[in-house]
Amino acid sequence: MASHGEAMPTCTLRHSMKPTVTITILALSILQPHLAQAEVRPTTPIEHVIVIVGENRTFDNLYGVYKPKRGQTISNLLSKGIVKEDGSAGPHYQEAAQKLGASLGAYTPTPKVNGSYTTLPQPFAAGALGQRRDVPDARFPAVQPNGPFQITKHVSYGAHTGDPIHRFFQMWQQINGGNSDMFVWVAEMTGPGPSNAPAPLAPGRTFQGGIAMGFYNMSTGDAPYFKHLADNYAIADNYHQPVMGGTTVNYFALATADVSFYNENGKPGVPFAKQIENPDAQPYTNNWYTEDGYRGGSYVQCADITQPGVAGIRNFLNKLPYKAFNDGNCEPNTYYMVNNMDPAFSPTGEPLELGPTKFLLPPQTIPHIGDALSKAGVSWKWYSGGRNDGKAVDKEYCAMCDTPTFFTSTMTGPDRQKLQDLHQFYVDVKDAQTFPAVSVIAPYDSISGHPGYAMETSFDELVADVVARVRSNSALWKKTAILVTFDEGGGYYDSGYVQFIDFFGDGTRVPLVAISPFSKRGHVDHTYYDHASIAKFIERNWGLSPLSARSRDNLPNPIIDKRNPYVPLNRPAIGDLMNLFDFTRFSP
Repeated sequence: MASHGEAMPTCTLRHSMKPTVTITILALSILQPHLAQAEVRPTTPIEHVIVIVGENRTFDNLYGVYKPKRGQTISNLLSKGIVKEDGSAGPHYQEAAQKLGASLGAYTPTPKVNGSYTTLPQPFAAGALGQRRDVPDARFPAVQPNGPFQITKHVSYGAHTGDPIHRFFQMWQQINGGNSDMFVWVAEMTGPGPSNAPAPLAPGRTFQGGIAMGFYNMSTGDAPYFKHLADNYAIADNYHQPVMGGTTVNYFALATADVSFYNENGKPGVPFAKQIENPDAQPYTNNWYTEDGYRGGSYVQCADITQPGVAGIRNFLNKLPYKAFNDGNCEPNTYYMVNNMDPAFSPTGEPLELGPTKFLLPPQTIPHIGDALSKAGVSWKWYSGGRNDGKAVDKEYCAMCDTPTFFTSTMTGPDRQKLQDLHQFYVDVKDAQTFPAVSVIAPYDSISGHPGYAMETSFDELVADVVARVRSNSALWKKTAILVTFDEGGGYYDSGYVQFIDFFGDGTRVPLVAISPFSKRGHVDHTYYDHASIAKFIERNWGLSPLSARSRDNLPNPIIDKRNPYVPLNRPAIGDLMNLFDFTRFSP
């Protein structure tokens, strides 16, 4: 096994072999001198933070059967006895058993338990490249126990598998007040929602099955590179997606420690009626939502308890043994985005027309981390795979992952030049003197690790390639921290604790790996974190203030009870990632 000081072999990526993109006039402007500005020095030896974001994996889905180094403890499927090292059912397998529910009429985030599954329904391959989505996936057995199952007992580690449902109101119900026992029932009853045509979705016909209960097994050879990272650097086993639901809202929280809202000229407005969520069950159905889906709702006015779906969540928050952050963080007359939308700017800055059938978030005016860095004179870039693809047929650009594109401040000002194609990263990483202090890498779609259209192995290769390139530049490596995480859990089951912070989340755990000469070697950190922790880390490292009065980077660091380090005594609380590092080693 490679030691902490050894690099895994560089992996060759399909996209790294694309022809060099022609440098545009805009890109050339990056080389022009800027006005002098006072330099803000970091407070730690880390002068560069690189954030790499994969897609749609919970902690247990990837690290569920990971065994840490001697002296370390971990919370996962294996440590809890839910599964054994070989992936079979453990002595506490029933702790992960999935329940049947009942939710009739008004939405509730905690459906009534109405029995348990005898066996898991056969998984479907919805969204999986090369597979039919409308019939059960024959690669998996028709009958298997009610609980987590090892994906690679049925398909290879690199196989395309189904895409579990992972939308806002569904995820609240999947987690079910912290019991995490309704992932399968919600997927089977509601799926992605009735507006997600053209698939012939209907109550009881959502093409999901039990795919949400799948996991990979590091003990039998799955995810070897991520195992290598955990063995040689530091991981967090209490890091969470900050918002229930999917990609846009969680990437947004990564950049803002907040959520977005529908606005008209910067002030709260009323979205198109078709775009407002209504998760109340349709008459004579069990949890078949009234309005939800990619061609349906995405906004919620969560300060108004008369709005569909709102009362149930707010009543749940009111019963918590601690006070929710900012009383739920819902401001009056404001419709917040809780599902996926695209930006209302093109990648090159042209405004796009809004409309009832165009699911575009109006240009945003709330502050994001790039704004704060620019104001402080700290350099940054956001590298997105496929940003330069334009109208190419094989376009793999994820617009909703290119988060600064949502903001007026970035797209109408000089910071737009800081939004670059991933190709530019491979150029920039060669020069430690000009490499940005903070950078985010949003992969090409096909190498994001997203279930369905991508493979987990492809994201492993991307991370290995980035780490190898940084390590090969010793002047850069010795002062860099690479943070690898996932936008959200993708609807996969996870057994970890969830801290309910406000109306929007938190959601399930996702992996977080800190790769640096200063990472605690082989360490598993139990501090409670979510994507706002990355903002807190950057702010603490460069002495910046929280992004706004309502952003989660205002929350305190957790106070820990050693008897249960996963649950902060001062809830709600979110750490700043500093516990993953040891800065007493100034000579990497």
